[in-house]
Amino acid sequence: MKAPELGIKIGLHEHGEKNSIADLGVKVGHATLIEGNEVRTGVTVLLPPVKNPYRERLFSATFVMNGFSKPIGFIQVDELGYIETPVALTNTLSVYTVASAMVKHMIELNPNLKSISPVVMECNDSYLNDIRKMAVREEHYFEALKNARLDFEEGSIGAGTGMSAFELKGGIGSSSRVVEVGGEEYRVASLVLANFGRREDLTIAGIPVGLYLKDYPGRGISGKGSISMVIATDAPLTARQLKRLAKRAVIGLARTGGYTYHGSGDVVLAFSTAQTVPVGKEPEMVSFLPDNALGRLFRATAEATEEAIVNALLQAKTVEGNGHVRYALPVEKVIEILEKHGMVERA
Repeated sequence: MKAPELGIKIGLHEHGEKNSIADLGVKVGHATLIEGNEVRTGVTVLLPPVKNPYRERLFSATFVMNGFSKPIGFIQVDELGYIETPVALTNTLSVYTVASAMVKHMIELNPNLKSISPVVMECNDSYLNDIRKMAVREEHYFEALKNARLDFEEGSIGAGTGMSAFELKGGIGSSSRVVEVGGEEYRVASLVLANFGRREDLTIAGIPVGLYLKDYPGRGISGKGSISMVIATDAPLTARQLKRLAKRAVIGLARTGGYTYHGSGDVVLAFSTAQTVPVGKEPEMVSFLPDNALGRLFRATAEATEEAIVNALLQAKTVEGNGHVRYALPVEKVIEILEKHGMVERA
């Protein structure tokens, strides 16, 4: 269950219908690899709501809070201001395999293709996964692609299979918000691959839950790790404005207890589904909101990212692998802690 279903209130803005990046029409698919005692990893693919991402490119931007990370494709996004492929998530040593598969996917869609910039983001799952086995193969990208849908699972699945957060089980989480700007409703959503954090730093709805859980089993590699964050909105924004939006995701990260330690890779990709940059057509006029209308979108980004991280924890299951174990967040105990602080709203 996600935070709202448990009565955990995060932020002021209302949720979207699905409370996920699916509210932007983005489909998400997973391929999960569990092999023997060592392999706990996978691939997650995000499909923007266009038929052909290369021919219907979306305005996009990136933000790097801490650059101990190996994303592919960020340089061209920053230079040209759009994405031209799906977005994939996987483990650190598998970004190259997944990128190769994505290139082949784009060639299938565009037989005359001569150049493409795949976007692949990563976190290091080597605590639970023997990452040196490089178990992810190109076929797993296509499996995740085939599985993509609006009603997708979160938690210990796909790229999140072997991830840890706050020395508990981490993984995939998502949340969305609806905001009104100038009489129009817009949606903002976040999807995260959460793999970071020291136990004592875990904060949920402003309460230092991690301090209460400091003696809960499963400690190890305190504080190290990374997070990849994807922000989507249907507000008409330029690439410059999307970079401003991406920066606010880090506020949500901080509100959960993320401190972007040395050794962490904390990166954000943001894109808008409002309009496309078509290939092979005459230049078209684009529309965008004025900068002084962005305040609520900024807050919505922070709120959605904060809850997405919490949702990853709430939905993850205990995973044992590679000689270690990460226990799922003890949800009942967390609810008990939050109730004592008056931070649970019962229907």
